[in-house]
Amino acid sequence: MGMPRSSPPRARSAVPSSLRLRRLALLVALLLWCQQRQVATAQRQNNAQPPAPAQVRVGVILDLSSSSAAAAVGQRRQVGIQMAVEDYYAAHPGSRTRVHLSFRDSAGDVVGAASAAVDLIKNEQVQAIIGPQTSAEAEFVAYLGNSTHVPVLSYSATSPSLSPAQTPFFVRTAANDFFQAAPVAAVLAAFTWQAAAVVYEDSPYGSGILPALADALQGVGARITDRAAVPSDASNDHIDAVLYRFMAMPTRVFVVHMSPFLAPRFFRRARDAGMMSSDYVWIATDGLGIFLDAMGPDDIDAMEGVVSLRPYVRMTDEVKNFSARFRTRLRRVYPAADFYAREPTVRMLWSYDTAWAIAAAAEAEAAGVSSPAFQTPQQSTAATDLDRLGVSATGATLLDAVRETSFHGLAGDFRLVDGQLQPPAYEVVNVVGRGARAVGFWTPEAGITQTLRANSSKELKRIIWPGDSMSSPTEPKGWVVSPNGQKLRVAVPVKHGFTEFVDVEGNYSTSGPANVTGYCIDVFDAVMNLMPYPVNYEYVPFPQSSESYDNLVSLVPDKRADIVVGDVTITASRMGKVDFSMPFTDSGWSMVVAVRAETSTSMWIFLRPLTTSLWLASLAFFCFTGFVVWAIEHRINPEFRGTPWQQFGLIFYFAFSTLVFSHKEKLESNLSRFVVIIWVFVVLILTSSYTASLTSMLTVQKLQPVVTDVRDLQRKGYHIGYQEGSFIKTSLLKMGFDEARMKSYSTAAEYADALSKGLANGGVAAVFDEIPYLKLFLSQYCDGYTMFGPVYKTDGFGFVFPLGSPMTADVSRAVLTLAETEEMAQIEKKWFGEPGACPSQGGGGGSAALGSSNLSFRSFGGLFLITGVVSGLMLLVYLATFVYSERAEVRAVEASISGSSPSMRRLRAWLRHFDRRDPRCPTFKTWNEESVREGSQTPGWVERVRSGRHANEPAQAACEEVAIGMSPFSNSTASEMINAGSSPASELGTSFEQRMQEAPHSVSLEMPRSTAP
Repeated sequence: MGMPRSSPPRARSAVPSSLRLRRLALLVALLLWCQQRQVATAQRQNNAQPPAPAQVRVGVILDLSSSSAAAAVGQRRQVGIQMAVEDYYAAHPGSRTRVHLSFRDSAGDVVGAASAAVDLIKNEQVQAIIGPQTSAEAEFVAYLGNSTHVPVLSYSATSPSLSPAQTPFFVRTAANDFFQAAPVAAVLAAFTWQAAAVVYEDSPYGSGILPALADALQGVGARITDRAAVPSDASNDHIDAVLYRFMAMPTRVFVVHMSPFLAPRFFRRARDAGMMSSDYVWIATDGLGIFLDAMGPDDIDAMEGVVSLRPYVRMTDEVKNFSARFRTRLRRVYPAADFYAREPTVRMLWSYDTAWAIAAAAEAEAAGVSSPAFQTPQQSTAATDLDRLGVSATGATLLDAVRETSFHGLAGDFRLVDGQLQPPAYEVVNVVGRGARAVGFWTPEAGITQTLRANSSKELKRIIWPGDSMSSPTEPKGWVVSPNGQKLRVAVPVKHGFTEFVDVEGNYSTSGPANVTGYCIDVFDAVMNLMPYPVNYEYVPFPQSSESYDNLVSLVPDKRADIVVGDVTITASRMGKVDFSMPFTDSGWSMVVAVRAETSTSMWIFLRPLTTSLWLASLAFFCFTGFVVWAIEHRINPEFRGTPWQQFGLIFYFAFSTLVFSHKEKLESNLSRFVVIIWVFVVLILTSSYTASLTSMLTVQKLQPVVTDVRDLQRKGYHIGYQEGSFIKTSLLKMGFDEARMKSYSTAAEYADALSKGLANGGVAAVFDEIPYLKLFLSQYCDGYTMFGPVYKTDGFGFVFPLGSPMTADVSRAVLTLAETEEMAQIEKKWFGEPGACPSQGGGGGSAALGSSNLSFRSFGGLFLITGVVSGLMLLVYLATFVYSERAEVRAVEASISGSSPSMRRLRAWLRHFDRRDPRCPTFKTWNEESVREGSQTPGWVERVRSGRHANEPAQAACEEVAIGMSPFSNSTASEMINAGSSPASELGTSFEQRMQEAPHSVSLEMPRSTAP
């Protein structure tokens, strides 16, 4: 009864224990499932987040401490570059790269810039560098970047001496100073200024523009007269010395190429020296023009009237928005910073676009710039700290991306060509009042224009120059006659002879100003009166000029005289030292010789009207014309047939009879008639000219020069003369004359005396001098002398000026103006008398004539050419017609000839056939008909000869030769026997009909009898 009551309690305790186990297992499973869900959710969240942007490290080198002005510029650049990076990523929020900027201070020093670059490359391992600010600093950093393959982008290193071609990893994101040389030259050309002095900062930035500027000025006809370098830390005394040197020069156009830190101080010293007044022109490059709006009132006042250039930037809405944000940012970062009137400047916008370009390039090559930045060399091979910098692994990729980057930036289109930014246009500004105003633009396509519109005026707006007023501006001429305000010293030669050109009277060394007169003096005074501005001058005699005029000319480059006036010849050797005006006299030099009268009494004077060449040519054409006429008429005209001697005589007789127009032979061919017509015309002109020349020789006295050839003087060793102090002596020596046989003279009287004495009495055969002196000599000594021989070219007399003198062009224009007026002729008449008054020069009415009146072949060459061509052409036409029409008969004649070669048989056949008369000719047909009517036996005899042709060929040939008559081609013995007893006179008088009637009786004895019944 007790056990059954105790078992139920044990069963109740086992049930709750198993339940708790199941519940615990469920709880653990639930916890595991929640943890897995959390892990999956976290993984999904991690997979949904984008990867972190790749960091691109960029270093920036600025001048933040060298001076207050430089620090202010550096602070602005720092703020602008930071804003550019922020603006880029604000516009591109999903960029895969991020530019991280690291700034370093160069303290305005080349060593500081190099140290900053090394620190950025070594410690920061930057992949690109922006800056430094100056060309001198950028040059070393560029070479450093080139060796480490780190691109260096400079927005302010504008010197042409720093080139991306030499340092490929250097990129200029600013305008090269080379580009603004053309606008500077265009401004000078707009005002026709031909010279300028250049003052520049003594630094790579300042001197780099000089080659490009010199070439640009030369391209517009201008040049650099002087140049001066001013150090950036020059003292006031140094600047004053440069200014006073410029003040002593006649040039008043100055080009200034300086940094904005040196230029204001330079212009303040120029104002204090009185060089910011009228007549002065100052043209500044963009180194000053970019910062004009950032300068104080005193600096602007010192530069009143200066013309400057600056790259043109269009004021867009983006620029205005950036300007407002920049001012706010600058005030927040640097509360003490000053604000410019025009903020930001062009270079500020270039620095902004440079940072934007790096960010854009890094994004374009995100995969290429995310690799390790530098490949450091092994320590064992690195000798210096620079060697241990290594080489950037991403530099080349980033450089290519930057060069290919293009966008529309704040400063305009950002596009690099050969690693340099291309400026679209330059703005020309004039400093007036409290700032600068635009007066025009320059573009490579259009040059100078008032606006950028297509049809804008090609000139600048009105410019207020230094010393001008707004109401009445005047355009400076760019130079002054006398820089110190004194009279110009005009040197004149003291001559012993030919004082008509220059004559110095009185004791000029003790009695004050000399009395200087002469032709050259009057011409110079007249030229000065025509100048567009007054010129004050005084004449200063130079006694040593008689020794050599080269000493006189050297006074100008030696600065002992301002101008030389006199009978100074323009030569190439002298033009290397001085400038000459346009010549005001005839050019060239020659010789004057004595002449002797010649009366023609020779018995052979009739031969002298024609030269030997003309006599021979006339004889040849007489014979040629007679032969052509005989050849054309021989087969058709009885008058041109007969024995060989008759026909030879007829050729000469007919041709020469045309001299007196006595030829009576009737011509049958139109070809020969045309030849004779042309020939008679030639003979008419030739005989008329011969008659006139012979008449002149018999009636007019001749004046023959004693010497007619310069080579005879050299070959025979004659003595010659020249004017003392002249360049003629040097020229004669170059021609090969012996100096021992050369004598110098001073006056025209000495010329006449030496020539009249002759070689036998200690004189000379010829005197060499310039054309003006020879004309003056001949105007005084008209009889017995003449100018003869070749004229050697020179440029005549001119006025001497210093090299590059701006007066030269004005004086040359005045000389040309004077030469076109009557005043020049009056001056020449005053000193040289009436031109052409000397009989020996053809101006008088005497009976003497100079030179030879012989007629030469050259005078009639055209006539002989005409008659020769006509005669030859007619002969060719006749022969062509003869060959074509007689070719069949000639073949028959050729077959009857035996022996010799085929070519000789053919030639003999043609000649024999040519010697026969033409039976188709109307002349012979008429003669045969008349003979038949008159009962002549000749036709019958001819028929009998023809009928026996096949029976006896030799007899037939002989009969034909006799019947036809003799020619130069006949050689029959029988024909000679026919006329053996006849004389030439009887042969010429015997008619063709009589010879033909007598011929059968002469040859009938040798002919065989006919066998006909």
